Amino acid sequence: MGSPERWAQRGGGPPWRHRGPWHQRGPAVRLAVFVAVVQLVGTGIARHDQPTARVLDQWGYLLLLTGPVALLVRRRYRVPVVAVTIAATVTYLLAGYPYGPVVLAPLVAVIGALRVGLRVPVWLLAGAGYVVMVGLGRLPGVHARYLRFGEALVALVVIGVVLLLGEAARVQSRYLAELARTRAEQARTRAEQQRRQASEERLRIARELHDVLGHHLSLISVQAGVGLHLMDEQPEQARTALLAIKQASAEALREVRSVLGVLRAEDEQAPRTPVPSLANVAALAVDAGARTVVEGEPRELPAELDRAAYRIAQEALTNVRRHAGPAAHATVTIGYAPDGLTLRVDDDGPGGTPGDDGNGIAGMRARVAALGGTLAAGPGPDGGFRVEARLPFGGTS
Repeated sequence: MGSPERWAQRGGGPPWRHRGPWHQRGPAVRLAVFVAVVQLVGTGIARHDQPTARVLDQWGYLLLLTGPVALLVRRRYRVPVVAVTIAATVTYLLAGYPYGPVVLAPLVAVIGALRVGLRVPVWLLAGAGYVVMVGLGRLPGVHARYLRFGEALVALVVIGVVLLLGEAARVQSRYLAELARTRAEQARTRAEQQRRQASEERLRIARELHDVLGHHLSLISVQAGVGLHLMDEQPEQARTALLAIKQASAEALREVRSVLGVLRAEDEQAPRTPVPSLANVAALAVDAGARTVVEGEPRELPAELDRAAYRIAQEALTNVRRHAGPAAHATVTIGYAPDGLTLRVDDDGPGGTPGDDGNGIAGMRARVAALGGTLAAGPGPDGGFRVEARLPFGGTS
């Protein structure tokens, strides 16, 4: 039979605990045994008060057991089991055997069949069984129990109650099935929404990291080149370049930590660094050797729009360093209007096409599109290159 370790390796328990088809039939067997015990014991007790009834013999017991035995296969053969249980019960009653809980087997079969929607055959079989039970004893020459009016009325009421219980079970089953489908659909919708939100959050984090790292690494690269060029001839200027590299790297590290803060665990402390906004653009422009111009009356901006405007200015200044050359000058213009914000970055470089080597322009377009705005990037009216973003206030919530 093998050792317990071998059973564990095979992914199962000992052979005597194997759950095969007979274990799966356990509920059906238990139900059939229960119905058989109730019908046999209940009828055996009830016969003492029916001295005129036919004595229970082997045929009577066989009819009492026919219905419970048929219930063993009721899930596979619904209608035939209903027919067998009704036929056995009608035959038992017409044969004159004592009354008792003999209708339990057809009750279980009828309710089970109606619960799965087999209404027409079940109603026809129940009606046919009632007609045979009531009318067969009235035929001349037929030796069968004659049901008086009261007994026929009681039989009709019992059959009606059984059918009504079956219909109630059918309605409940349909309701539970619909409820399960609704819950499953809601669960799928929630899972899909969570996946979509996670994907959008990953894209947002990717854009944030691209903007942060691109800006500061470009500054570090430019200052490192200046430092190498001036190291021998002008050491003091080289020192200034190294100081700028130190500050840029520290700022990059701070902003990366701020961006990644959204991935922190819930029990960690909230990030203490301020969220990037237009209020930081002036310092950003100074670091990049650019100047800032404000047009219109400044106003408080929605957080999402404020953060997006800062990132657009940061990416545009990064492109100036990368593509316009070290001698180029840039101007950042922030224009406040009643219906939106205009952010414009102009440089006087040779007028290339920034962003061809990466996702700079594409990232800016994605940010602007998410807020319902527009982005224009191309040669400036006086030469150089211009990036202009228009962000409506109504595009945020």
